[in-house]
Amino acid sequence: MDLEFRLPDGSLRRYPAGTPGRDIARDLPGASGALALLVDGEYLDLHSPARKGGALRPVLPGTEEGLEVVRHTAAHVMAQAVARLFGKDAVEFAIGPVIDEGFYYDFDIEHAFTPEDLPRIEEEMRRIVREDLPLSRSEVEGKDAARARLDASGKAEFKKEIVRDLPDGSVFSFYSQGEFTDLCRGPHVPSTGAVGEAFKLLSVAGAYWRGDEKRKMLQRIYATAFFRKEELDEWVRLKEEAKRRDHRVLGRELGLFKFPEASPGAAIWLPKGMICWRELERVIREKLDARGYVEVRTPVLLDSSVWKVTGHMDHYRENMYFLEKQEDRLFGMKPMNCPGSAMVFQEGLRSYRELPLRLAEFGLVHRNEKSGVLGGLTRVRSFVQDDAHVYCTPEQLEDELRDLVAFVREIYGLFGFADIRMYLATRPASSTGTDAMWRNAEEAIGSVLRASGAPFVMDPGGGAFYGPKIDFKVLDSIRREWQLATIQVDFSLPEKFDLDYVAQDGTRKRPVVIHRAILGSFERMFGILVEHFAGAFPLWLSPEQVRVVPVSEEKQADACRAAVAALRAAGLRASADLGSGKMGAKIREATIAKVPYCLVIGGREAESGQVAVRRRDGHDLGALPLGEVVEALRREAAERRLEPSLGPPPGTPLPERKRKPQA
Repeated sequence: MDLEFRLPDGSLRRYPAGTPGRDIARDLPGASGALALLVDGEYLDLHSPARKGGALRPVLPGTEEGLEVVRHTAAHVMAQAVARLFGKDAVEFAIGPVIDEGFYYDFDIEHAFTPEDLPRIEEEMRRIVREDLPLSRSEVEGKDAARARLDASGKAEFKKEIVRDLPDGSVFSFYSQGEFTDLCRGPHVPSTGAVGEAFKLLSVAGAYWRGDEKRKMLQRIYATAFFRKEELDEWVRLKEEAKRRDHRVLGRELGLFKFPEASPGAAIWLPKGMICWRELERVIREKLDARGYVEVRTPVLLDSSVWKVTGHMDHYRENMYFLEKQEDRLFGMKPMNCPGSAMVFQEGLRSYRELPLRLAEFGLVHRNEKSGVLGGLTRVRSFVQDDAHVYCTPEQLEDELRDLVAFVREIYGLFGFADIRMYLATRPASSTGTDAMWRNAEEAIGSVLRASGAPFVMDPGGGAFYGPKIDFKVLDSIRREWQLATIQVDFSLPEKFDLDYVAQDGTRKRPVVIHRAILGSFERMFGILVEHFAGAFPLWLSPEQVRVVPVSEEKQADACRAAVAALRAAGLRASADLGSGKMGAKIREATIAKVPYCLVIGGREAESGQVAVRRRDGHDLGALPLGEVVEALRREAAERRLEPSLGPPPGTPLPERKRKPQA
């Protein structure tokens, strides 16, 4: 039987079923040096026989798909190196998949890996790469044949469990390179030399087999690989920078929040952190008022009957907290705010004239996340969403979606998130609602996204169980991607809660509900912002905006207090450091605390009504009139500027030192 393939230029090629990938690649234009092939988006490596036709294109070095294939083979190279160094009979191999930024392999071995082992394993991996061992693929059909092959290779209980769980009649593939053979579906590069030497072993961790804490604990080695050493070096640099920006560390050092052992997955917000929280609330409320939202508040606890109506009991129960039964009633803590908003909509008879009805809520929710996935503020169990539910007619839906997309972009612009990526997440396998509801919702979202002209990516099956959604992801200042806003279209909630409005013709009709959160949650957004700005927030968001420092506490204390009073009268958060200590040490302390501006007052400044302005980035702007400085900083904060209004743009080389204020 022949298979038909469609090439990128639209031409067609036919090959007999079972033709190896390498023979097909050899015949394709532009496929020289191909690492593998893609057929209808699925990998066909050069070792594998083609079993189906479809859209065909080569996977080339330097591409994301190519990097995935390289990393997959690098995991096998790492496993082979471990076997060489510690003895093939001393180690049992589990799994070695590719992950977002690299790969790992899980081992069952008596030797306890340490960081000191990693350079040895790396060096052995380099030897294997330089040997340029060709990879070969062999296949057996059926579970018995696969188990027999594994038995012949030594202890392989983990691999045999994988075989056991696959369907009867499966074809099992094995890949060999030199003396090493592994059960694997691929894809892999043609030889170990194609892996290159731009790889790095990162860390050792414990990992339960198949993520089950009741199963055996294995040892996992994490690693990454790239095509070029320059790419690896840049990745390592960004990882070090990310470590320096870790919001958990900066939050503690800057006195913003802390995580109590008594409440895992929840933060205690300290006074400085609450200032930042209030500023985020303030900007969101301003924008809500301008867009005609009204604010509500709904209960944290709701009877389980409500969660049955919404579908959470069937689709989300394992992520919810429930109280012990009270007077024969079971109460669940809300993981989402939508049922409360439906109850608000039920208050009174609704008319089409009231729609769209935009209900905003800064709602406290709780989700039962496993302890292993908690991560500072970016993954918590208790958090507040800047939530809203927009009730509209089907005819109003696309206009509301357009406004929400613009709303998201406006808010993210305040933080300098310029690279915003949108994803259209469609119906998942487990869902509620009719086919028509899902089709109408997905068509409305797709129409709005296409009309916007902005690129977006399809995320098949990534929707919420009650509706499709737009997910927004941003790249921060060190190019990491973060999931933030979501806009979800829900035709089923009004059905479940029997919500309707009186239409213009006097009939009762169902509204459509748009669920949306722009920050996502205050906790997650703030954790991301701490890392995005490395704790050095723009003036409007900084908990302490200005610190006034005297050259001589005895002589300029009154002038410092007057400067603070003027700053506070302009709405700025200012303080004076009038404690003991030298001026230089006080300036350093303000810089470490990431206070945007330090105003120094000496004898000349006190006499002339000026202040010597110093920015936290080290720029000394010299003496300026206090009134001029106050007004410039007031405007900078009020306009929520990202860059300082006084002095040169950030990143400008520091000039020669100016004179010091005189006591």
